[in-house]
This record gives sequence, structure tokens and C-alpha cells, in this order.
Amino acid sequence: MLSFAYPEYLYLLLLIPVIVALYIFARLSRSRNLKHFGRMDVLSALMPDVSKYKPGIKLVLQLVAFALIVVILARPRAGAVEQTVKVRGIEVMVALDVSNSMNASSNEDPKSVSRLQRSKLLLERLIDNFGDDKVGLVVFAGNAYTQLPITADFTSAKMFINSISTDMVSTQGTAIGAAIKLAMNSFSGDEKTQKAIIVITDGENFEDDAVAAAKSAADKGIEVNVIGVGSTKGSPIPLGGGAWMKDGQGNVVTTYLNEQTARQIAKAGGGIYVVGSAGDAATQVSNELKKLAKSDLQKVVYSQNSEQFPIFAWIALVFLIGDLFVLERKNSWLRKINFFTKEKNQ
Repeated sequence: MLSFAYPEYLYLLLLIPVIVALYIFARLSRSRNLKHFGRMDVLSALMPDVSKYKPGIKLVLQLVAFALIVVILARPRAGAVEQTVKVRGIEVMVALDVSNSMNASSNEDPKSVSRLQRSKLLLERLIDNFGDDKVGLVVFAGNAYTQLPITADFTSAKMFINSISTDMVSTQGTAIGAAIKLAMNSFSGDEKTQKAIIVITDGENFEDDAVAAAKSAADKGIEVNVIGVGSTKGSPIPLGGGAWMKDGQGNVVTTYLNEQTARQIAKAGGGIYVVGSAGDAATQVSNELKKLAKSDLQKVVYSQNSEQFPIFAWIALVFLIGDLFVLERKNSWLRKINFFTKEKNQ
């Protein structure tokens, strides 16, 4: 059965009856105009090279070629063949810190890009490197929540990333351990599939024992990698309108990248620690994940159609060449022949 990849182009075929109508109108107008100059039999003798039928023949050739070109643009397809492809990869859960400290600058310049924004850019780069892997997303502050279940739909994953903000979790704090535990429970139940967790945080953990949670994950064969964002020299937390977060004594709160905690979490989880400000941070983590053995995640069944446009292209070419060889004037050997009237006897 014939189908089209872009059926909307077929609406261009509606131009054909319009062109035919305009052609008929033009021919009738021409005939009326010629009658003002005299009798048609006399005028015909004065224009021996003018053909009455070839313009119509050329129009038919051109319209058929036009119709075929429209069909080519619509990409006709037929002969669907069902194919099954195995997808091999790993499952990756990303735990992203959305606490208020992530609004602070990602470097020593207080007005530079925030830690959260840099984290989102890193996460997009990671997803671009995942290939056939599956990805899920957990956001956390004082509590942890699943933002995106494990999926192979990277387009949806990036849409979720764009919507992430520090307002997503009402309870403030930094519960990295809770995020790791939730990520562990968010994987599929397939024990044969290799799994990994990527924690993106500034490392300021105030709520629980993140190192113990990472060790628990490693004991279950789940690797925990950590990307640290922020400055070890500290940055104030902006509140908007040029104001900065202050403590109870009115002092500006400074938040630091706690690399020591971040490294301890990564070590306990059997993974690596990467500095988020490094230009190749996403590449380092991707290379670490590539060390994990790939397994069959799923089978993808799809139908592949055979493209039919070359057939229509060749036919259109024949009609276009035919149009080039058909001239509007009469052929020299047909000038003296009249197919529709008999010569009267003298």
C-alpha cells in the first residue's frame, strides 16, 4: 500500500484544475480577440506555423510532470518491512541538587552563571553522550523526589531539565543520602542491566549520611559518580533584586563547594569525582560510564518503508523531456494537411 511521508504537499495538486481553467480562459480570450481582425479561415492562412493543438499537448505534458513532482515531494513509500533491533546500554539515574545554595555562582565571580544553570548544561551534555542508555532524574534539597522515571526518551528528559528550578522542593536543606536511596529504587527490576548514579551537587550535605548511602549502592552493584559544582572559595546566595541571603545576625551567607564530602561519596560509591567547572567534565563522566558492561535493554520493532520517489522522478523526467521536444508551431510536413475538412471540388 502506498503511503506518503509528507502528505500535506499533495494539496499542491489542487493547482492543476486552476491552471487548466486559466488556460481555457486564455484560449477563449485569444479566439475572441482574433475575430476582431477578420474571418478565422483567412487568419489561419496568414499564420501557417501556428498549431491549434500543440499548446494543449504541451500543457498536458507540463501538468503531468508537475503532478509527479508534487508526488515526489510528498515522498511516496510502499512495501513496509518490520524489523527488530536490540538496544544495548545501561541505566543511569541523575540526582540533581536544587537547594538554595545552587543559586550561588558556579565560580568566584558572584555575578557569574549559577551552579544550577551550569549543572543543567552539564546534564544536557551528558544526555547527548548516553547513546542507547536509559536515563532518569531525581531532584533533591531537604527531601528527594523523582522528576523523571527511567526512560530512553531523551527529548522528554531535556524538556524536564529546562523546567528545573530551586523552587521545586519546598523543604530546604541538602539530603544527598536520600537522593541516592531514591535513585536506587528508581531503576528497573532487571538485575542483568548495569546501573549507575550521577550526583550533581555543591557537596554541602546537612541532612543525612550520604557516604553510607553511596556505599549501600555500591554493595548492590550500582556505581555512584559525583560532579561538584561551585567554588571552594565560596559565593553568596542571591535572592533577587541585588539582595543576598543573610543569617540571623545579618551577615551574608557564603556557600562553598565541599569537595571533601563529594570525593568521599564518590569513593564509597565506587565511582569518580569530577570538578563541574572543568571543560571536559561531561566527557570524564561519560568515559567512566562506558566502562560498565552494556546489556540488552529492550527490543525495538519498527517498520521500514521502501522509498518509491525514484520511479516517479524518472517518469517526470520523461514528460519534461517530451515537453522540450514539442514545439508550439506546426511541423513543416504537416502544414498542408487539414485533418478536419475536405477540399471542395471545383
